[in-house]
Amino acid sequence: MKTLFIYYSFTGSGDLVAERMREKGAEVRKVQTKKAMPNSFFWSVMTGGFLASIGHKMPLIDYDKSLDGVDRVIIGSPVWNGRLSCPVNTLLSELKLNGVPVDFVLCSGGGTAPKAEQFLAKEYPASSVLVLKEPKKYPEELDKLDGFFE
Repeated sequence: MKTLFIYYSFTGSGDLVAERMREKGAEVRKVQTKKAMPNSFFWSVMTGGFLASIGHKMPLIDYDKSLDGVDRVIIGSPVWNGRLSCPVNTLLSELKLNGVPVDFVLCSGGGTAPKAEQFLAKEYPASSVLVLKEPKKYPEELDKLDGFFE
């Protein structure tokens, strides 16, 4: 079974998740925005949080959208203002999932993401959602991926 983990990471927590996914045999693809977030962490949080709250999509640098031979897609996103990040909003609008099972791994500073989970339950009712609390700060959170990946 071929699993693809495709993700966006702002602080590096998503990169740690990707590393663990790669160790478990997943193909890993990272997406990046065409325009960088503000340099100030405060302004990046304010800007990203506001834009996420209105469902904004950020243009992405060209990436491999092919799902040929993929049996499962896992999408990784930071949580911005309780919601999926803007780059992942773009990713979801661009990927042609066409019946490929999709699940989500969210990295949240607070360890919860109720608004994102509500959105995903509505839009992707067959998907599983795993919320990790700041894996960069709490690396033990990555152990939750063990049961989720199988």
